[in-house]
Amino acid sequence: MTLVVGATGLLGSHICALLADRGTPLKALTRNSSNADKVADLRKGGAEIVRGDLKDLQSLQAACRGVHTVISTASSTLSRQEGDSIDSVDRQGQLNLIEAAETAGVKHFVLISFPNASIEFPLQSAKRVVEDRLRRSAMTHTILQPTFFMEVWLSPALGFDPANGTAQIYGNGQNRISWISFQDVARFAVAAVDNQRAVNATVKLGGPEALSPLEVVRVVETTIGKPVSVQHVPVEALRAQHGAATDSLQQSFAGLMLYYASGDVIDMTEATRLLPVDRLKSVRDHFQATASTVGGTLNRHS
Repeated sequence: MTLVVGATGLLGSHICALLADRGTPLKALTRNSSNADKVADLRKGGAEIVRGDLKDLQSLQAACRGVHTVISTASSTLSRQEGDSIDSVDRQGQLNLIEAAETAGVKHFVLISFPNASIEFPLQSAKRVVEDRLRRSAMTHTILQPTFFMEVWLSPALGFDPANGTAQIYGNGQNRISWISFQDVARFAVAAVDNQRAVNATVKLGGPEALSPLEVVRVVETTIGKPVSVQHVPVEALRAQHGAATDSLQQSFAGLMLYYASGDVIDMTEATRLLPVDRLKSVRDHFQATASTVGGTLNRHS
């Protein structure tokens, strides 16, 4: 039995679907306040729905009973509800989950994190504390550290809006990033289940190629067949935002943007050796798949 925590989120729901396709017995942890349609989709997909909250240790202990593997994707960054914070969810909540899993006799714990950034911010500090606790637990573990999800960071929500011919870029846009699809992160997480090669491994994850944000813009322009106007957010402005932020989430987003501005190229040799995942989605694949929704036409000769 595998328990997915964060099951109604972007990544967690895809992990549940992949596990169901494999025929893996599956529990999905949801909250009373979770979106009812998403919960219904999980149940329809074959998941056993268990109610719980990372802030409620007793509910986690009940959810972990009879579970062999826990996969945790949970974070307060994209699905924040009342009482959620980086400290209560990403730090203490994940520590509660590790304690509950350990007490229940869970054998393996798969944690979704991200690589080390050069600047400190609350979300990164929480991730490192949780990783350290997991490494000291009685369970075997796999820590996956993907870089930037292309579906999030190359989306209108963060100012990358090809449909309107605009792209907001953090920093000078010249440093390369190994953009990765959340769908491929889900495949890596599922590949880590019952995989002896992934036991007690910390694995950095990126996509099939590293592109600077400005190179991504050029890919988009050739894919949708129209120009994109670029607006830069200077590093100095991001540093000022990071320094002035009084909220841990705001400071963490500023820290992540600074991490983006500095770039991160991931060598995937070790990851693909440990975890059998091939044909990773590229930035071009992503924008080709979404070309019709951004109002462009594919340039078949690009």
